[in-house]
This record gives sequence, structure tokens and C-alpha cells, in this order.
Amino acid sequence: MAFTLPPLPYDFAALEPHIDAKTMEIHHGKHHQAYVNNLNAAIEKAPELASKSLDDLMRNVATVPESVRTAVRNNGGGHWNHSMFWQIMAPKAGGEPSGNLGNAIRTAFGDFAKFREQFSAAGVGRFGSGWAWLINNGGKLSITSTPNQDNPLMEGQRAIVGIDVWEHAYYLKYQNRRPDYITAWWNVVNWKEVEKRFSQS
Repeated sequence: MAFTLPPLPYDFAALEPHIDAKTMEIHHGKHHQAYVNNLNAAIEKAPELASKSLDDLMRNVATVPESVRTAVRNNGGGHWNHSMFWQIMAPKAGGEPSGNLGNAIRTAFGDFAKFREQFSAAGVGRFGSGWAWLINNGGKLSITSTPNQDNPLMEGQRAIVGIDVWEHAYYLKYQNRRPDYITAWWNVVNWKEVEKRFSQS
């Protein structure tokens, strides 16, 4: 079964002024679509993968046939990462998480401000293109980052937050000012969705 581009759960302009509509349109409709197209093309060359879910492909990427492994890693990762990214953002969002997730953040990092500082540093400090992640390991939270379109699932870990720090995620509005983009991004984090992912992982 071919993979498809998931629709955005909001309009392109819904995250303004923090993330501009043109960036969202290109990021979703061009970049993410390209990952989907290229992943499907790779799987056509390895039909034994056609029945596998995206999670299965990412979790077992090391066992994907070598002839398509890099394509599946890069494009499957791009598809998985972005499918999550759109969901964990929302208009009129941001603020601080509460409930079990808020408690877990305080336990792991001391308080939300310290978590935000450490997570932002992971995004700013990722050399070149990549992602920063909040990992949930049985209720214990930690921060990591990955290069390119790699993700924690490839290492058997479960991410509940991820921020795209590829230049295509922010360059139209922020140019080379990645720290400014990350600061703005906190205003659109959909903590209700993150809480749901936290409770399920």
C-alpha cells in the first residue's frame, strides 16, 4: 500500500505570525510530498516492504534491503518526522503543559523553563540539518537530536516532541536566525497532542 501525504490539520496561515503561510505551503506540499513520493519509489524496488507500516520501517531500518536502505531511511524518516511535526503544532497554542506531562517535565528538568532552554539548545546546536526531540522512556523524559531525517524510533526510542531545524523549515521568514525560529515555535506547540502521545508511549 502506497504512503500518502497527510493533510495539514489547519490552514497554511494558521500558525502566523510565528511560522509564515508560504513556508508552511512549501514545507508541507513540496518537501513532505517529495519524501512520500521518494519513499514509495524506493518500496516499489523492494516489494517485500510494501506491507510494512511506517513505524515498522523506521524501527527496523537496519534490516531494510541495502539497495534501498538509504532511500527508506532518508525519505521514510522525512515522512515520519513531518507527519508528527504537523500534529504537535496548532494555532493559539504554546504555553506550558500541565497534568502528567507537566509533572514529568518538572521531574526530569527541574522546571519548564529549564526544559525549554535545554531543548532549544539541542535544536540550535544541531550542526547542519536535523531535528531535536523529547524522548519518553517509560515516563522518564530526555532530550536528544538527530541528523538529517533520522529519528529516535530508528534507535528504539519513542519521541513525543520534535522540531525540524532544517533551513527549509524557517529560512523564508528567519533566514539564518535559527534561534529566533525556535523561540517563535514555542508559541505553536500543541501540548494537548503531546500529552496524548506521552500517555500512549
